[in-house]
Amino acid sequence: MAFNYRLRNGHPCDAVPGYLSSAATTLLICWTCFSLVFHSLQIRQNQSFSRERWGDRVRRLRVFCQFETEKKQIRKFPPFLESSLLSGNGALAPDEWRAVPDIWRSSAEKYGDRVALVDPYHDPPSTITYKQLEQSILDFAEGLRVIGVRPDEKIALFADNSCRWLVADQGMMASGAINVVRGSRSSVEELLQIYNHSESVALAVDNPEMFNRMAETFYSKTSMRFLILLWGDKSQLLGNKSKQLPVFNFVEVMDLGQQSRKALLESHDSEQRYVYEAIDSDDIAALLYTSGTTGNPKGVMLTHGNLLHQIKNLWDVVPAEPGDRFLSMLPPWHAYERACEYFIFSHGTEQVYSTVRNLKDDLGHYQPHYLISVPLVYETLYSNIQKQISTSSLLRKLVALTFIRVSLAYMECKRIYEGKCLTKHQNQPSYVYSIVDWLWARIIAIILLPVHLLAKKLVYSKIHSAIGITKAGVSGGGSLPLHVDRFFEAIGVKVQNGYGLTETSPVIAARRPGCNVVGSVGHPIQHTEFKVVDYETGEVLPPGSKGILKVRGPQVMKGYYKNPSATDQAIDKDGWLNTGDMGWIAPRHSVGRCRHSGDVIVVEGRAKDTIVLSTGENVEPVELEEAAMRSSLIQHIIVVGQDKRRLGAVIVPNKEEIVKTARNLSITDPNSSDVSKEKATGLIYKELKTWTSNFPFQIGPILLIDEPFTIDNGLMTPTMKVRRDKVVAQYREQIDDMYK
Repeated sequence: MAFNYRLRNGHPCDAVPGYLSSAATTLLICWTCFSLVFHSLQIRQNQSFSRERWGDRVRRLRVFCQFETEKKQIRKFPPFLESSLLSGNGALAPDEWRAVPDIWRSSAEKYGDRVALVDPYHDPPSTITYKQLEQSILDFAEGLRVIGVRPDEKIALFADNSCRWLVADQGMMASGAINVVRGSRSSVEELLQIYNHSESVALAVDNPEMFNRMAETFYSKTSMRFLILLWGDKSQLLGNKSKQLPVFNFVEVMDLGQQSRKALLESHDSEQRYVYEAIDSDDIAALLYTSGTTGNPKGVMLTHGNLLHQIKNLWDVVPAEPGDRFLSMLPPWHAYERACEYFIFSHGTEQVYSTVRNLKDDLGHYQPHYLISVPLVYETLYSNIQKQISTSSLLRKLVALTFIRVSLAYMECKRIYEGKCLTKHQNQPSYVYSIVDWLWARIIAIILLPVHLLAKKLVYSKIHSAIGITKAGVSGGGSLPLHVDRFFEAIGVKVQNGYGLTETSPVIAARRPGCNVVGSVGHPIQHTEFKVVDYETGEVLPPGSKGILKVRGPQVMKGYYKNPSATDQAIDKDGWLNTGDMGWIAPRHSVGRCRHSGDVIVVEGRAKDTIVLSTGENVEPVELEEAAMRSSLIQHIIVVGQDKRRLGAVIVPNKEEIVKTARNLSITDPNSSDVSKEKATGLIYKELKTWTSNFPFQIGPILLIDEPFTIDNGLMTPTMKVRRDKVVAQYREQIDDMYK
């Protein structure tokens, strides 16, 4: 900053250099002002001075202090990705990642011409290498600066997974902005709430169709500096107001950025124009609003350091190698998908974007090494396999089911002799008992092994070919039903279950390839601590005891945006985050069938989901729901019964399977395409009795509804978890009538 002190006629009387200390500058200004005041008082005391002469004297004596401030723009940047900016300004460039976008320089240098992204379902279809991806991110970041984005401003990014989503996401982070993310299937009301609560200044959306759905509400209830369309043409925007709002398409932002970067590299006065400020690992990278299965979503502040912890520590879970192919169909704004994407791109893998509609075909076509998805996808794959078996000929059906039963028994024995079973008991078995148990399991496994190998050759190989997943499927974002877990283990498809929350960036525990303990979510990932506390007293419980899971580690969020009270409730003064989940930590055993399962985490549902009957008994509904969902006749189920004498359920029946079963049992006419509600209820009751008979609590009255739980009707989150509170609220009257 340079201060030029000029006389009234504009000629400089002195020039103070820009490096003059602020204290010296202040003294000089004060001295000048004091001189003027002194002369003023002196002249006022001298009565011989007329007002005109006073004015003339002031004009001759007055120094015009003009602070010519060339205000420099602050330019925030990822210090490793754009290290040339640091070195060009005399600073030492870091040799490690400080911000998430820093990973792209490393990946471009290591894997330059390898394919990073395949996006086959957008127009145009895209295949992008690591070098191209790095340059695209740099161009988009610079384009945002050109159109007026300033550091630490929030930009809403409402779009679905695509190559342009990734470029926009990383470009926003690289520019020093904070992105606020959500998917296109969210309601307009939810998007409006997120935009306004986050104090976003601009909006990037998937396409014109999405914005047209939002336009009227957003024009009237938000302030938007500009709009970016990732896909589609600006001419498709409806309404006259779009002409008043600056609108850029993806290519325009990229072109602006490319031109600006070229000019910046060729210029020699960037030091006079910018103040360079490196992004710090403690800076906020993104605001992620929780899915909101209960209550309104809260804005989770995730820092660059939070996400970098995931990038640096997930290799133990997924030992990705350059060239490995990953198939992605989850919303990329979700913390689970997002962190996994950042991680896999740091190891030179290839990411293929799929959709729910195309997943089945893409699994067979691309034969991915890994599939990262939510439990519902694995449940769907399981159901499809079971359906295919049930519709085959009687002989093939009998052979397939026999093979599966044998393989399930074989894997059970294998878990025993490998020491990968679960137990809550702290007291370990005697050495003699452990030897006998090991020998027995080993002998049975040897007997079953030939049949299991035959099953792999005749049946399971065909399943593998259909679903791909040559290395592992990774499940997260919800509870993986035990029967699905065991089924995939039996047929030789490795599924690694993980656990995390949006508030933890998200992964905090996961099963490792070498210690894949079925029924658990695995060991904590590196630098992560767990403890279990009593639900009421907060007392720390020993291993094997069920309570509230608490976690601490570098991936724990900075807090909830503009919600310090919620932050204080979630994170205590010692940094422990209350997950809100019930679970336990497996005790350590040195011998026996559980000797390699010590310290794994077992999650058993949300604390808030616990149903307290009027008898005072507590019931965990998730276990019952998972068991009931094994029935092909049940599409969705929510167990209810809070403050009631017995449990009930809201059920969406699988109409196609209901009709098929009714025909097979001759309950309805063979040509009929419908089944009466009374008969359907009877079939459902029979299924519930079959699948939940081993539970201490049985489901009593049931409510059959026609409308399935979907994202569009608000009864499922965008990550395909049922919104329990929304279902109960929507059918409150029918539920109450059900108990009468």
